[in-house]
Amino acid sequence: MSASRRFYLDTAIWRDYFEDRKDGVRPLGEFAFRFLKNCEKHKCTIVIAEPVLFELKDFGREIAVKTLSNFSITLEEAEVSGKQFAEAKRISTERKLPFNDALHAIIARDNEAIMVTRDMHFEELTDIANCGAPEGIIFP
Repeated sequence: MSASRRFYLDTAIWRDYFEDRKDGVRPLGEFAFRFLKNCEKHKCTIVIAEPVLFELKDFGREIAVKTLSNFSITLEEAEVSGKQFAEAKRISTERKLPFNDALHAIIARDNEAIMVTRDMHFEELTDIANCGAPEGIIFP
């Protein structure tokens, strides 16, 4: 892919990085850090939207922005529309998935971004957004 790759990070990926989380076997915080370093190296854009910032309310918008300012990564804030909310509500009801997961996938799709997640719910949303775990994203 080109140097203009775009990514939308699930809340859990941000938390992995902020909290340097591990799952007992894997260094999830390290995977998130390496992913962000690869984004920097390849001049990628990170798309962020209010639903993620809301879910990260314990950390806040300033922390996310400050974190990314430590990297040379373009941060783009996406607007969320009523149409996207309505579509997420319909999909979450039809597929019995969390509303926010459906909304995140729609935001990623509408912003031509790859959804970076390790949440199993997104396996049921691959028809909406291209998804992958941070350690599974291949950079050229």
